[in-house]
Amino acid sequence: MKTWIRGALLAGVLALPLGGCFTTTLNHGHVIPPDRVRDIQVGSSREQVELLLGSPSTASRLDGEAYYYISQVKRTTAFMSPRTVEQRVVAVYFDEDGFVRDTAYYSLEDGKVVDILNRKTRTGGSDYGFLSQILRGAQNPSLNL
Repeated sequence: MKTWIRGALLAGVLALPLGGCFTTTLNHGHVIPPDRVRDIQVGSSREQVELLLGSPSTASRLDGEAYYYISQVKRTTAFMSPRTVEQRVVAVYFDEDGFVRDTAYYSLEDGKVVDILNRKTRTGGSDYGFLSQILRGAQNPSLNL
């Protein structure tokens, strides 16, 4: 009986490092079922589109107005960087009166990856780390940061 417990314990200890090697799938964005996109008819109003699809991920006002619904599937294995394996963009184009004139569907094969999680805006100033900020404060104590 003791050898069975030792064997189970040994198998558990050996399997523990493999636990980090599993693939994690992350879904981001606004996933729209294909049948919902088919329900959008040319001539529908913005309000009808928002009732069917919800609020857009982003909107554009160039050459009329367009709503974009963006979704991505990313996979991460162990400590590796996530990679985008699937991307869908549903675009709904409106005319100048606010009615649907066209819809389009784009996938990862149609263009470049859209970074929908980047929420940082770079500024013209310098980026200082924690230690640099402390040292700068020690050099000039009148900054009162």
